[in-house]
Amino acid sequence: MKPINAAQLAEIIGGELIAGDGVSFFNGVSIDSRTIGPGQVFFAITGENFDGHDYAEAAIEKGAACMVVQREVDAPTKTPAIQVDNCITALAQFASWYRRQLSAKVIAITGSVGKTTTRQILHQILSRFFKCRQALGNFNNHLGLPLTILSAEPDDDILLLELGSNHLGEIASLTRIANPDIALITRVAPSHLEGFGSLANIIKEKVSIAHGLRTGGALYVNGDQPDLLSHIRANYDVPLTSFGLAQGCDIVGTDLQTEGAGGSLVIDGQTVRVPLAGRANLMNVLSAWAICRELAISLPDFARAAQQLKSPDLRLQTENIGPLTILNDCYNANPASMANALECLSSMAADTENRKVFIAGSMAELGAQSESLHRQLGQKAASEGVQVLLVAGPFAEQILQGAKLELKGSDPFNLYAFKNTRQLCDNLHKWIKPDDIVLVKGSRSANLEKAIQRLRELFEQ
Repeated sequence: MKPINAAQLAEIIGGELIAGDGVSFFNGVSIDSRTIGPGQVFFAITGENFDGHDYAEAAIEKGAACMVVQREVDAPTKTPAIQVDNCITALAQFASWYRRQLSAKVIAITGSVGKTTTRQILHQILSRFFKCRQALGNFNNHLGLPLTILSAEPDDDILLLELGSNHLGEIASLTRIANPDIALITRVAPSHLEGFGSLANIIKEKVSIAHGLRTGGALYVNGDQPDLLSHIRANYDVPLTSFGLAQGCDIVGTDLQTEGAGGSLVIDGQTVRVPLAGRANLMNVLSAWAICRELAISLPDFARAAQQLKSPDLRLQTENIGPLTILNDCYNANPASMANALECLSSMAADTENRKVFIAGSMAELGAQSESLHRQLGQKAASEGVQVLLVAGPFAEQILQGAKLELKGSDPFNLYAFKNTRQLCDNLHKWIKPDDIVLVKGSRSANLEKAIQRLRELFEQ
């Protein structure tokens, strides 16, 4: 980031300089004393289980040039310290100010499904044409988004931001900080129902990304979801462009084809081939094209770049482990992404004799609908022809119930439930065979990376 001094920062965030001088400059921001670099400012964030003020001295020992605190701390007085009412609010204020100093075009992405993958697809493609910076890791909340903005450099052309949410009001707050030139809503589906309560509330939340759009900014929306479009048109007066498979969309994808770990679609007569698995990834590519078109990238150039895409880690990522084909999608899960992954598994196994194996963890934060949605997941697995279903977690039995319901007395496939991921891993050697095609997917809390690691131990040569 462009260096500023402590006095300037105090004015920006409405704080009081209580220690040190105001002329000391800093060139970055951190909220973690373990990773802070020399010359950065340390925001002493307080959470439910930690207090950043306890680590202020450690941050200074690492070279922190300034501190933002809510109370006095036991640290060398020569280090500039700015006192504020709330460090989280101050971090947001600083990011909001800094964003407005940037010349970069800011693109903000949200959605229940596909936002991280679409953001990473866009970063891979846009980096061929622009100096493009993207969200750090999965930094998409009230802390991560400001930190991403504050990591931007003055000469960046594009800043790709991701906006996540698990309760009403979060997106509206984030988008006001981001003040995007372009906003994208990938797809809205049941997720975090524990916090939202209904799909209608999820739509309301995702659409609120329009609150922060810059004057004249562009909003791109999945046009295959009529409820989403109607809510925007009824509540917002913003330039709206739709993309999707429906012929009424402004940007239309046709002839979607999936084969093994790749696929293709046709856009305006141009065949776009991608080395990414699953129909869902073709939709992610279509949404990425919508943004690239806005940025004046030609369709032939986009198609050439799309051919070189790499799968984001832990998101429909295909890999071979010895004689196994693994579809590693264990970063997170909700009902829509589970269905997408199962359809991808079916596509990869088409025209082969290989068994389809689904290693599933429970889906988190679904509230009162948890049991019914897990039963539906089991039904979906059975309907897609899964031959081995290994499930772990608090809703494992409901997944098996759904699978058995779908089978309706027909020959059962191999169904096994385990109390937890560790127990599942201890039993993988009994059920996985060479040449199996294995989908591994569950919510973050399931830690199904451990299952991938166990498969490596069993089959890697």
